[in-house]
Formats: sequence, C-alpha cells, structure tokens
Amino acid sequence: MLLDSIDSLQAALQAQAYIADRGLATSVFLALKLQRPLLLEGEPGVGKTEVAKVVANLLDTELIRLQCYEGLDVSQAVYEWNYARQIMHIRSLEAQHAPFDENELFDERFLLRRPLLRAIEESREKPCVLLIDEVDRSDEEFEAFLLELLSDFQISVPEIGTIRAVNRPVIILTSNRTRELHDALKRRCLYSWIDYPSFQKELEIVHTKVPDAAANLAHQVTAFIQELRTQDLYKLPGVAETIDWTTALVALNQTALDESIVEETLGVILKYKDDVHKVRNEILRPVYNRAVNR
Repeated sequence: MLLDSIDSLQAALQAQAYIADRGLATSVFLALKLQRPLLLEGEPGVGKTEVAKVVANLLDTELIRLQCYEGLDVSQAVYEWNYARQIMHIRSLEAQHAPFDENELFDERFLLRRPLLRAIEESREKPCVLLIDEVDRSDEEFEAFLLELLSDFQISVPEIGTIRAVNRPVIILTSNRTRELHDALKRRCLYSWIDYPSFQKELEIVHTKVPDAAANLAHQVTAFIQELRTQDLYKLPGVAETIDWTTALVALNQTALDESIVEETLGVILKYKDDVHKVRNEILRPVYNRAVNR
C-alpha cells in the first residue's frame, strides 16, 4: 500500500505521527519504489533520523543503525574476525593432533557481523531498513568504502569474497552537513533537504507529538522557537527541541508561557552556555513578546 501513491505514503507517515511535506514524501516514495538509497540533509533536529525509524515501522521490519563518527573503520562498521574463537579453534586442533588448514580460520562461523554486513545478510529473507546516521562525521576514506554498498548492494570481504543482498535493504543516510560529501556518494543516492518547518507545520507537529499540550501553549511554544531561530545563536533549536520543550512544560502543568518559566527551562532548548547567556540577558523579553503576540 505504501507504493500505491505518494499521497498514500504521506498519509501513512502522518499516521505514524510524522508530518512530511510533499517533497520529502516524494523522495521516500521513490527510494522505496526504485530501491535506491536516500540521502537526507538538514540542520540537526529537523527529523532526518526519524524518517528511517518511521519507514521501518511502516514496513514492519528491523531497523539497523550505524552511527557514524570520526575514525569509524571497517572493523566497527562492517565486520571483523573473532580472534579469541580462532585461537580456541587452533588449540582444539592441536590438542586433538588434527591437521590444520589456515583457511579454516576464515570460515563464516568466526565472522563478527557489524551493522553494514548484517543489513546485507539479514535482508535475504526480509528487507531491513539500514540507517547510516550522520555520515558527514565519518572520514572520507570510510565514505569511499560505502560506494560499493550504495551502488551494488554488496560488500566485499577479502577472505570470503563478495556478499550480495538478495533482497535489497532500504538504505537511508543522514547528514548535518558539517562537511561536504563527495559527489560519488551523492550520485548513488536520491536526495532530499529537510529544512526547519513553517510555523503551521511545526504547530501541527507539536499537536501530533504532544497531544496533551494546551492549544495556547502549543501555539506560544512554536512561535517562540520560530522567533528564536531568527536570532544569531551558535546552535539554533530544532524540531526535536520544540517537542522536548512542549513535553517538559506539560509535565510542569503549564498551559501558557510566561517569562519566568521560559528562563527556567532554557536548558531544554539551548545546549550551549553562550546561547543561554545571550537569550537570558539580551533577547528573552523581545522574543517572548513577539511570540505571545503572534
């Protein structure tokens, strides 16, 4: 049913409490229909990772996640050999005075499968969703390694050979654009940029994610965050912070904003000392006044 139309997919995403605009729904639809990797770029907290989670729920399949970071290599992302088990096998053969063949050490039973290899092998029966999260944090060398997976849905293990996916996993990559990704990677993917939402869309997201929030509170919180994003801050709050702040205010039994509660809960939406200091001491009142009068 997800592949019937873009409209049906958009409705299915909304039923999973994910509000996707037409452009994003089209990109996800084509990625599923054409079996192509999908690269999602945008500022932190705009819902890129959540797309993969929701798609996995819609397909009723496993989500395999690889969190990228500087220094990530093949042994952590793809596979490595179980050296302890290999040594035990050698000692066992020696104790039995059995003949020893080095090739035995590179049997699949000694192979430790990391996320990328798991996604290829476990998709043999049912396609999984492979999330390669924040790929821009990895090194360019690792980014180059991904090209074989993204183009041919296969991984080469020198000691064993090439392992190909019978049923292709749904591959979703995310990037916060801390660095520019190579064209070779981008060419292998469909692409969608997820921007900060409009006021109406973000308000709809808040109502969907925090249904217990009073209408007035949801409106004021959304307006405050929207106003805050127009300021010169080191790290602007994303949609995730909007949801977290609304949830926190509901937990505090708030039905509307006031300056004191905003100041007390700034740590929910701002994560840097300089940003908190600037908002608290310079721009809190004008931003608050514009938000409540919006």
